[in-house]
Amino acid sequence: MIAGPFACHAPGMAKTGVASAAEGEGVRCNAPSVPEEPDVGVLKAHASVLSQEQFEELAHLGLRVEEALRLELINGRIREKPIPDGDHAEIIAWLTRLCTQIDAGWWLHVGQGLRVEKYRKGNARPDGCLASSDAFVGQGEWADAEGVLMAVEVTSRDYDTNRRDREEKPKAYAEAGIPVYLIVDPNDATWHVLQLDGRHYVETAKGIFGQEIPMPEPMGFTVRTAGWHPYGGTGGTSA
Repeated sequence: MIAGPFACHAPGMAKTGVASAAEGEGVRCNAPSVPEEPDVGVLKAHASVLSQEQFEELAHLGLRVEEALRLELINGRIREKPIPDGDHAEIIAWLTRLCTQIDAGWWLHVGQGLRVEKYRKGNARPDGCLASSDAFVGQGEWADAEGVLMAVEVTSRDYDTNRRDREEKPKAYAEAGIPVYLIVDPNDATWHVLQLDGRHYVETAKGIFGQEIPMPEPMGFTVRTAGWHPYGGTGGTSA
């Protein structure tokens, strides 16, 4: 585990790369705080009184009303997933092209709904999830995370991105057994690789745009990010 201002650690653990063994705890990636902004016109997160089946029906109806309305159920709370911008889409496209070049049988599925968390009681839509190209055939809008090799989240610029992508999503994806979680943060031009260790993630690599991303097994390839500078903020410099 790499120490530093972005080191990931479970609550109460020393920053040595050893995750807490307490069941149900997730890692937290400390990051510079994003100033809170007025939540105007956005569905605020709130505790859900719906069953998972009812939530999935609500999410489906929401898409019929507005295609951009993508709901998630994480940590018992309903959230609206932010609409991606052009930089976000370019990063995902870059990763998709690379993954298919490495293995023609892979695909980075964008927006696929997954049942996550302990007992699969949560619902998430990763920005991308790496799996075989036919992994979700016949599974519908919400699928089991079995067979997913990696979840990818490209952070947004909304006030809630730190809690959502660095605290709640790691816990949910780890409990679903997804081996690798990649966080790409255009706000400060950084990336973070989290690898599953038991029921928790441990950050195994981090860097800035321009530095290569060493992807652990089951991928085992390297992502060159020299071309990512136009998509990031002022935090990254050339490697």
